Amino acid sequence: MTSQTVFVEKKARELHVPVLLQEVMDWLRPCSPGCYVDGTLGLAGHTERILEQSAPAGTVLGFDWDGQAARFAEKRLADFGDRFQLLRASYADMAEQLDRYGQGQVDGILVDLGVSSLQLDCPERGFSFQKDAPLDMRMDTRQEVTAQQLVNRLSQEELADIFFYYGEERQARRVARFIVEARVQQPLTTTRQLAELIAQAIPRKYHPKKIHVATRIFQGLRIAVNRELDNLTRLLTDAPRLLKPGARLCIITFHSLEDRIVKQAFAKTPHYKVLTSKPVLPTADEVRKNVRARSAKLRVAERV
Repeated sequence: MTSQTVFVEKKARELHVPVLLQEVMDWLRPCSPGCYVDGTLGLAGHTERILEQSAPAGTVLGFDWDGQAARFAEKRLADFGDRFQLLRASYADMAEQLDRYGQGQVDGILVDLGVSSLQLDCPERGFSFQKDAPLDMRMDTRQEVTAQQLVNRLSQEELADIFFYYGEERQARRVARFIVEARVQQPLTTTRQLAELIAQAIPRKYHPKKIHVATRIFQGLRIAVNRELDNLTRLLTDAPRLLKPGARLCIITFHSLEDRIVKQAFAKTPHYKVLTSKPVLPTADEVRKNVRARSAKLRVAERV
């Protein structure tokens, strides 16, 4: 573990504020002796509160395929003993992992689809263009495919589709063309290279006012590298058989693609009673205190 990583972990612990924390607790309703699943453990803020509210006998199975986050969460939750169990896996594999663990149906599932502070603030992970770093973006570093490989190997059409459908970037084709032309001269290997190229590719009049011009392209690449929408679809397909009758599935999304998938799955699944006709949003006070909460949307369904 590098000194930079240690610093980032310390900073993340000090600054970490779980998104929609009280709202999640109100809808999930953790209690003793329930068994709950946190499908995206991250910095463990949600899980810590679930364990506190489900004392003395409630348990949480925490999933995270990010090794750094898993180590951090395990340390943070050590005082809860065997009430917490860590599963180093993607939430997409939840059904398989719970079967392997010998766990029957559970009393509630939470999935927070945001990128954690550990990932955003650790430069070598390549999720952010704020500092120069290798183009990686893997949430699970055991995976083979990186953002660098996609950017340098995919065709112009394939890149444009990723940027348009996953990043919702209207200048997707133009950015893809600039990338393909640039990589002939020199492979794109760092976040700064890519961010600067995107800024050149998109005409100034189309630069967004509230976010960096590269934000949507980076989002699309991250989703593609980690197969995030495929994973979400798998979870939504498997979740009904993992939940006890009356148990709740709480999903926090951060962009319209994810929210649309969740909304449609909830509406089309006869095993669910939709409890949130409109998504639950963070309060203005929460957004002031935690700017990363501004795009969060919580939807909740109950197993019937």
